[in-house]
Amino acid sequence: MGDHTSNFRLTPEELAQFEEQGFIGPIKVYEPDEMEKRWNEIRRAIPDRSRAIYPEDSLGAVTNLSNYDRHLDIDLLSEHIMQRAIVERVASILGPDLLCWRTEFFPKYQGDEGTDWHQAATFAHSSGRPQIQWPSENDAPAFGGTITAWTAFTHSTRENGCLQLMPGTHRVMNYDESRGMSYNPETINKREKESVKRGFFGYDYRELQKDPDWRPDESKAFSLVMQPGECVIFWSTLMHGSLPHTGSKKDYRMGFATRYVPTQVKVYPDLDDVSEYGGTIPLEDYAAVLVAGRDEYGINKLTDRSRRGHRFTPWDFRQTVGS
Repeated sequence: MGDHTSNFRLTPEELAQFEEQGFIGPIKVYEPDEMEKRWNEIRRAIPDRSRAIYPEDSLGAVTNLSNYDRHLDIDLLSEHIMQRAIVERVASILGPDLLCWRTEFFPKYQGDEGTDWHQAATFAHSSGRPQIQWPSENDAPAFGGTITAWTAFTHSTRENGCLQLMPGTHRVMNYDESRGMSYNPETINKREKESVKRGFFGYDYRELQKDPDWRPDESKAFSLVMQPGECVIFWSTLMHGSLPHTGSKKDYRMGFATRYVPTQVKVYPDLDDVSEYGGTIPLEDYAAVLVAGRDEYGINKLTDRSRRGHRFTPWDFRQTVGS
């Protein structure tokens, strides 16, 4: 994978736009018919958890944790996290040495609420324990965040609960993730905020607000309608959420998020497990994947192959991305 023809490196204009807006996209990763084919195959593979890294009995009653890290046991997802159209763009932003530390499915089915406006810098929000830690700069804690590449595996429309973003909101955190939130699954699909049905998978993200009287500025929001196979790349610190699913049963929405950090970021610092959404997953079988460059820090557990033997061969962008 060391081919140096640069197809997807962000131009200086695109980088400037990303700096200012906090996101870039939608960009096409797959043709819609290819995405449909891939998604049909992935969908058939999901129920088989025989090689999944988190055991079934650790997941709790809610499915969120079962949506984590299936790139480590489903071949087409192992392939997807290495997609050059995604990885080279992310390397343009974060530098040539890159880890994929987490993937997640984000489904929306008929009647599902929208997702609360939120920002994530450490991903401590539900447990209160940081899941990623950037090196501190001059003894000040680093701002943090991850680059998320969110790919539409199906059509994503206003009716079926598409993503919403607030451009330019990625530099200032409105939330304190270290507070943690109280989990209450009875509230799912029960609350309206600013006349929109929104929640956070059994949590209320407003509990983390630094200023309890602050309200997200809905006038900044826009809805990201996407074709199957399109992807948006954004800082996790960008204010984002989603609309409720008001469409038909047949018209569900499926998004898949891949999350990337540079190799100097510590993943799951001092954690043996992750507790959120009513379950606890052990991290003993967890490993991050080097998707580009090399790991000169050695602070994270890495794997170079999936649980089914799919080999992860990192891209080499050192000749195309400043190191």
